[in-house]
Amino acid sequence: MKEHPEERISANLQENKLFLQERFGDSLDFYSKDLTLGQVSCCIVLFTGLASPEKLTVMALSLLEQQNETFQNGARLCRYLLRQSRIPTEGTPITTRTMLVERLANGLAVLLIDGCPCAVGISTQEMPQRSVSNPGGEGNMHGPQEAFTELLRNNVSLLRRQFRTDSFVAELHISHTHAKTEYCLCYDRLRAPADTVAALRRRLEKVRLPVLLDSAYFASFLKQDKLNLFPAAAYTERPATACARICEGKVAILVSGSPFAMIVPSFFSEHFESLDDYSSGAVFAGIIRLLKYIAFLLSVFGPGLYVMALTYAPEMIPIRLLGTLAQAEAHTPLSPMLEMLTVTLLLEIVREAGLRAPKAISHTVSLVGALIIGETAVSAGIVSVPVLTMAAAATVATLAVPSLYEQSILFRFAVILLAGLFGVPGFACGALLILAMACGSDPFGYDYLYPLMPPCRASVRDGFVRTIWSSLARSEEEGRL
Repeated sequence: MKEHPEERISANLQENKLFLQERFGDSLDFYSKDLTLGQVSCCIVLFTGLASPEKLTVMALSLLEQQNETFQNGARLCRYLLRQSRIPTEGTPITTRTMLVERLANGLAVLLIDGCPCAVGISTQEMPQRSVSNPGGEGNMHGPQEAFTELLRNNVSLLRRQFRTDSFVAELHISHTHAKTEYCLCYDRLRAPADTVAALRRRLEKVRLPVLLDSAYFASFLKQDKLNLFPAAAYTERPATACARICEGKVAILVSGSPFAMIVPSFFSEHFESLDDYSSGAVFAGIIRLLKYIAFLLSVFGPGLYVMALTYAPEMIPIRLLGTLAQAEAHTPLSPMLEMLTVTLLLEIVREAGLRAPKAISHTVSLVGALIIGETAVSAGIVSVPVLTMAAAATVATLAVPSLYEQSILFRFAVILLAGLFGVPGFACGALLILAMACGSDPFGYDYLYPLMPPCRASVRDGFVRTIWSSLARSEEEGRL
């Protein structure tokens, strides 16, 4: 007979042990130890690897034995552990079997007490974890070089170290998944709008998932328009970046087991920013940011513009360049649109193969792919050199804004198809469709294109370019006032 998930813990120690034995008795990592404290029979249960038996012995049992003469019944022992003992126990007793299983899964050791319908959780967590290392996907020359890990408590502590005030809030929640994965909302209560935090909390509370392995699983539930391809949130593996966004009034979402933080709300311009922008001079940072915008436009519209100009509007191309392009295309059997689609598709296959292949052969995959696409395809006359050059330039430009990589690829294919099939009207429709998606995105009531559109002082202060720090600090103070 299966117990109700919210059935209360029995006052009989043997019944509680039988329940755990039925649930976890065959598990290799389940550990239990019977002991007597004073005149009370007890049992310590934990999962090895999540909790440390050695830490429990040194920290807990030695202290209990010093007071064992006062423990005459289970209720008195439980009250002593919760209210008087120096042992780091949880402040509230464990009263249900659901709570018992959750505490064990969180790495706590649980003391079951005979004659008491409660159990006591003892902080003995010692979970195996990856040490804090350098971020692998967000390269920066300046600033902190720490990255999030898979342990939720460690990630919260990395953020807490950046704040010296009491305004930092880390709300712990349990997801509605089969595994009951934990996630945490981190924000500054003085800067984050209360209605935004409340709306985010309500949306995440309604999420029902079979499994939650990364904060990105929440992304589709935060979108109002499911067909909009622009991301509903930004992601970072740097605690420093997450801290900067929290100071701007945003919310960071951390999920247990994931080394990435989701930042909401997110704006289009933030994908072109980095920590180095604020460590470098304003002039240099502004030039680099403009280059990123140009790279994004090249990655999305460059191949489509080439196909449109060569097929439908050759008058846009200078005469000498047009002659070179026409001579190159004369030796290929495919149309410019099919050539561009083929090369772009092959480049994406090579990229995916190099990313998913084992590290020992990933370089070989990239090298073979480059030889096939570059030398062999051109020598065989399948694709022309100009098409290959444009596709390669667009692929490299995509890497300048890695957080918009997926969107760049999808938009690029759409623009190539529209420009190749319908010419100038198709290219214009593709551009207007992308702009409509950006304007139609409404993250929690904010304009997704702020501060770029409509153009204003903020566009120059910290939008298309960045102004000097004294001006940024003065604008921040004026905004707070």
